[in-house]
Amino acid sequence: MSSIAVVGSGPNGLAAAAVAARAGMHVEVYEANETIGGAARTQPLEGSSAKFDLGSAVHPMAMLSEAMHELNVHERVEFIVPELSFAHVLDERTAYAWRDLKRTGDDLGPRDGAVYTRLLGPLVDRMTQLGDTLLNPLLKVPAHPVTLGIFGAAALGGMALKDVLAGKFPQAAALYAGCAAHVAGGSRGPANAGAGLFLAAAAHSQGWAIPRGGSQAISDALAAEVTAHGGKIHTGHRVSHVDELDAESVLLDTSAEDAARLTTGKIPDKLAKALSKTRRSPGSCLVHFVLREAIPWKDPVLGQTGTVHLGGTALQVGRAERAANRRTAEHPYLIVAQPSVFDDSRAPGGEQVIWAYCHVPLGSAADMRRQITAQIEAAAPGFHDLVKETYVVPATGLERQNAALVGGDLSGGTMDLLGSVMRPRFSPEPWYLQSKGLYLVSSATPPGPSVHGMAGYLGAKAMLRREYSH
Repeated sequence: MSSIAVVGSGPNGLAAAAVAARAGMHVEVYEANETIGGAARTQPLEGSSAKFDLGSAVHPMAMLSEAMHELNVHERVEFIVPELSFAHVLDERTAYAWRDLKRTGDDLGPRDGAVYTRLLGPLVDRMTQLGDTLLNPLLKVPAHPVTLGIFGAAALGGMALKDVLAGKFPQAAALYAGCAAHVAGGSRGPANAGAGLFLAAAAHSQGWAIPRGGSQAISDALAAEVTAHGGKIHTGHRVSHVDELDAESVLLDTSAEDAARLTTGKIPDKLAKALSKTRRSPGSCLVHFVLREAIPWKDPVLGQTGTVHLGGTALQVGRAERAANRRTAEHPYLIVAQPSVFDDSRAPGGEQVIWAYCHVPLGSAADMRRQITAQIEAAAPGFHDLVKETYVVPATGLERQNAALVGGDLSGGTMDLLGSVMRPRFSPEPWYLQSKGLYLVSSATPPGPSVHGMAGYLGAKAMLRREYSH
């Protein structure tokens, strides 16, 4: 039986391990931390009785991912899908992104609603094809060229909406800009526009899902698939070099930089240098709150969604995001998740777990709790008085929790147009490290960041084809 080693147990590593194990390989996973999951872990902090998502909290891409469906995650995890996917607070106005696109358009009003639904409608109608296109490498003959063409045209429209026409259509622009700003750095380019469109379209199709029990439920489900097919998972085992592993093939669910280090002397020098010099987006500062009760939003409708965007108009969001490349902002764009509104397993006795973050310069040690608290307080007077516990994880702390999050960068490397096609190299088989049996299968490879497991799923399939003719 052929032996496969997987280094790292994030969703991509576990998906890769599951694919290999299902193909009849002898699979062993090695995780440096004491718990599996990478950026999809949920656990108490400092003795708290609440459970916190250490990385991701809300999962639009898990609903679209072929890997999540094929590897039986949806059979093992209960995904809660709010009818209000997300909302964006501009000032005294709030824009709502309901799963029902028509309802969203009606709420936005005749002008903004018409623009927003015209932009998103063709994509929502083709969401299955769009997901199949974007959750795969871009450097391949597209399976759905018409859908890809519609998406490209919509990306141009989205760029115009958030950067040129935002004053004319403020609510539509803010809803869309908030999605685009999930990709750090405030780029005005097509990759940023496309990522925002994909997230927004997902909100109006499968929705933005919250797994009951937290993100750990996804990781545990993937691990169950690995072990169900004979794979083994070792935690607390740090690998220093691939030569330590008794395996025919090694799949690395690590940062690009760590992949270069782990394969020293094994891969071409040019590739090793490229991996070591991966371009990075800004980092993130994450703040976990435990509240005595739900957030007292001025707009009570906000209590119906899992995700709230705070940061003002589209232009204000863009300025704050671009500033994050250089400095911390006094009024940052903020993403707030309130999972325990829907999942009472997260905190005891009616308490609420709140997950909030903003972008900061790469590698920053800045503690943004004051700015984050102030942003939420402005939209929810009395929030500060309800806070029972606060846990701050600066960008440097994110990297300490998970070495793949270099400098607190959640994206696995900059997701502009260049970073989307050179990920990590320009190739139809980007996971292969140009040396027999060595593959990178993390978010540093296509299709990039988010909890979908597709980098591991596709990378493992590429490994099986190349190494074993599967």
